[in-house]
Amino acid sequence: QVQLIESGGGLVQAGGSLRLSCAASGLPFSSYAMAWFRQAPGKERDFVAAINYWSISNTNYADSVKGRFTISRDNAKNTVYLQMNSLKPEDTAVYYCAADLSMVRVAALSSRYWGQGTQVTVSS
Repeated sequence: QVQLIESGGGLVQAGGSLRLSCAASGLPFSSYAMAWFRQAPGKERDFVAAINYWSISNTNYADSVKGRFTISRDNAKNTVYLQMNSLKPEDTAVYYCAADLSMVRVAALSSRYWGQGTQVTVSS
């Protein structure tokens, strides 16, 4: 049974930082591309960042987070991270982790596996 469990969310002031973690189990983690999405109340789920399985330097970011967020992975720990700096109130959302064998699918809404999400709230 595949599980993706997000953690690290919380309440932070604007300008602050948080690091989200997504621990994966039940799948060959090092073979999977991983991504982060977010969904604000009343809005669609949006792509945030993705990282490929075969090249840790192969990453994609949404324009809204470039230069502020960094995605990384530790294949020995079956974990993907999202370091979020210079947070803004508009970053407030539930953040979801996704996994797929395809870097194309994982960066869309077509990922095979999803976590349950972790809430990030940025106060002004």
